[in-house]
Amino acid sequence: MSDIEDDDISLLEDSPEERDTIVIVSKGEETIASDMPVYRLRLSYSHETFLAIYRGGGVLATGSMVVVPTRYGKDLAKVIGPVRCNKRCVSDIVCIERPATREDLDRAEANRAMEEDALQICREKIRAHRLDMKLVHVHFLLEESKILFFFTAESRVDFRDLVKDLVGVFRTRIELRQIGVRDEARIVCGLGICGRGYCCNTVSDKLKPVSIKMAKDQNLSFNSMKISGPCGRLLCCLSYEHNFYSEQVRLVPQTGARVSHNNGTWTVTEVNLITGQVRMNDSDGRSVTLPSNRFERVDNRWQVKR
Repeated sequence: MSDIEDDDISLLEDSPEERDTIVIVSKGEETIASDMPVYRLRLSYSHETFLAIYRGGGVLATGSMVVVPTRYGKDLAKVIGPVRCNKRCVSDIVCIERPATREDLDRAEANRAMEEDALQICREKIRAHRLDMKLVHVHFLLEESKILFFFTAESRVDFRDLVKDLVGVFRTRIELRQIGVRDEARIVCGLGICGRGYCCNTVSDKLKPVSIKMAKDQNLSFNSMKISGPCGRLLCCLSYEHNFYSEQVRLVPQTGARVSHNNGTWTVTEVNLITGQVRMNDSDGRSVTLPSNRFERVDNRWQVKR
């Protein structure tokens, strides 16, 4: 795909509506003793992580399953491990109810088998109602009579008739949740262009907004195939590396800048912030490459240190 203009590239950014559709666990104030361990948990169906405490005593093993309250009801979550945090500044820590029992795990396994059937039934109902929506995932809550259906759509969908049909089939409470395409990628998972698992699924579940400015600051080609992920939005890793580029760009002259060197004026033709190398040419066509730590700014003008 050829390079495209800024107006088209902007379509890769998240819309305000999508930034608000991230599935999150319930928040609540908790009074936490200074010596009480804090754990990071992960929800299996959304791959989202959150902080939790356990008042039952003892240490929760990494990889173990626990029952914890979520936004939708009590459910299973995996213990990723203990974390260090400033407990006074955290207001969204939940309290773990108990470690999961064998009965809980068996029920969760049985639910996963039913989720596959529910996925197919719901897709058939969507086609029957001719709704412009894509079903992403189905989840049965562990201790609640409720089924969650996660879907994506280009716009708002009137799914009231669909809910009535689903209630008639499953005889339980039904909740449909519209999520963004980045949330879909986090739930479905897969391999990115780097050959590793999606960052939103394996590295961090916090979907921070990624902007075109981040790509500009990193001097990347505005080719949508190179700077967008499988979700069709800008790569998450652009935000991870943005702070590094923002700091480094202030320390060296940028392309086109004039630099005083050897009693002459040179023009910067290339800057590589990763290797820390800056290439310059003078009016006679001579070229020189210098490390970035050789440059300094004096009286708002760049020069090479003697």
